[in-house]
Amino acid sequence: MLAVDALDRGLIHALHVDARAPFTLIADVLGSSTQTVARRYRRLHAEGGLRVVALPTPRSARRHQWLLRLTAATRTAHDIAVALARRSDTSWVRLTSGGTEIVAIIHTAPSGPDAHSLLLRDIPRTAGITAVSAHYLLHTYLGGPTAWRGRVSTLTPEQEAQLRAHGVPAGVKDDDPYTLTDADLRLLAALREDARAGYADLATATGSTPSTVTRRLTELRSRGALFFDVDIEPAVLGATVSALLWVQVAPSRVDEVATALAAHDELAVVAATTGPTNLIAHALCRDAEDLHHYLTRRVALDAITRIETAPVLRTYKAAATLRG
Repeated sequence: MLAVDALDRGLIHALHVDARAPFTLIADVLGSSTQTVARRYRRLHAEGGLRVVALPTPRSARRHQWLLRLTAATRTAHDIAVALARRSDTSWVRLTSGGTEIVAIIHTAPSGPDAHSLLLRDIPRTAGITAVSAHYLLHTYLGGPTAWRGRVSTLTPEQEAQLRAHGVPAGVKDDDPYTLTDADLRLLAALREDARAGYADLATATGSTPSTVTRRLTELRSRGALFFDVDIEPAVLGATVSALLWVQVAPSRVDEVATALAAHDELAVVAATTGPTNLIAHALCRDAEDLHHYLTRRVALDAITRIETAPVLRTYKAAATLRG
């Protein structure tokens, strides 16, 4: 396993603060040289699975998010997970629970004849799938634009402020979403491959000019129409055990419990969903004993009536990037 030090962790944290910050600025904040920071970035990319991507906010993209739980025969589960991961309308695909359950996040249009074709037609017709349940994602308390604390625990508030001072102004209020144009979607497709790509490369990928790309990206960032995500293998940062928690809470206390869970360092995702369990959480722990301690001590809230724990065996897609 790749060994990381304080400089590597600082670089990962800096990318979360401003994914497109130049290496010269990051080096200055970290007290290192530009060459060293660039070299560390390349090493983390090659050996640690580090990827920096841009994704549209769900409201700007006008897409609905669904969490799918698919049960498949052991011999077909891997192939089905790979096929789902390769789709452009998925952003999260994991294999859990003995190698027979696939959990995926898919994005659907709000209306139209093909809005739910994957849910209603493609998946039911797929050989090897024995059970399907779909859970609508109602609200995200932790995850997406809000990073797992295991990735953002290195920089001081002063260092974060130094990075933000050179960034883009904060976006508009969430209740005033920006509607993405076709040109915006082409730019986002390129940024989904590499959010640190230079303006010249982005212009080539989108058939535009560097000045136009610069202006469009600045507009998208300032309007809060996109967010950047930094994906890296959790084990590189010391989290060797990953598990999904399906949590059942009294409806009147969902917000209270979800807010409390979102403050836990062990969790990378907390979201409210439809279904028999109304909260989903993603735990990242140091080892099995650490997960046991978390489940028996930290999540023992009186409003929680049931927790189903599903260990993650393999991640096929995270932060919209494929894993080998």
